Amino acid sequence: MAKLAYLGLGVMGAPMARHLAAEGHDLTVYNRSAAKAEAWVAAHGGRMAASAAEAAEGADAVFSCVGTDDDLAEVTLGPKGAFRAMKAGALFVDHTTVSARIARQLGVEGKDHGLLVLDAPVSGGQAGAENGTLAIMCGGSRAAFEAAQPLMQAYASRMVHIGKSGAGQTAKMVNQIAIAGVVQGLSEALRFAQAADLDLDRTFEAVSGGAASSWQMVNRWGTMAKDEFDFGFAVDWMRKDLGLALEEARANGATLPVAALVDQFYAEVQTMGGGRQDTSSLVRRLPR
Repeated sequence: MAKLAYLGLGVMGAPMARHLAAEGHDLTVYNRSAAKAEAWVAAHGGRMAASAAEAAEGADAVFSCVGTDDDLAEVTLGPKGAFRAMKAGALFVDHTTVSARIARQLGVEGKDHGLLVLDAPVSGGQAGAENGTLAIMCGGSRAAFEAAQPLMQAYASRMVHIGKSGAGQTAKMVNQIAIAGVVQGLSEALRFAQAADLDLDRTFEAVSGGAASSWQMVNRWGTMAKDEFDFGFAVDWMRKDLGLALEEARANGATLPVAALVDQFYAEVQTMGGGRQDTSSLVRRLPR
């Protein structure tokens, strides 16, 4: 079994770390809030560290799932960051959704330290992390991907190597751009059905079997109709992700008119107090 470190024990990181511990790996965890790390160790074993560097010392592989570019820079390149303590040849896997810019930077910095670095954002939300069924989009060297695969399979059902450093983050942007348009279309379709006084269950039965079907329709049509929006990935995080996509589009010349519009629609949901509700709460801004 490998000696591992996990940095960040939020709603995604904590269950991913739990799956690694369940595989029997020797796990040390670090979280900015020490109370979370203490509670995690009490529940799942392993050890807690006082800094990212302490957690990473001597580890065969270090995983992270934090919040933003700045958070990631702090736990990797900061004065007490993991890159200062990791041994040559060790693997670093980042599951945070961040900019492609910092992913590319860590690829370069990691190479300078003799590390294998993989940017590996995930899709599947909290439920996917809890159930070990995440989809992972990976950027970095083939060697880094092959080293990470047997470890990531503890919590993933799909792992795809997209390309060089930053490609995983860019692929995650593709994922979020597609979801934004789908959720807006589903919101409009649901409100249209309600305005037409259609039987929503029968309408779902009819349209979900054809080309209009999607994961969002199958899993959220009924809950959106009931104004239930407590299903994981929050509007605040979706806005962060769409902001990253729009920033990258400005750099690569792509045009994202629908994504930009839906981002502003999500801003409206935030002003309505829905920042912590899941992304299907987009329907709230449309009148019944």
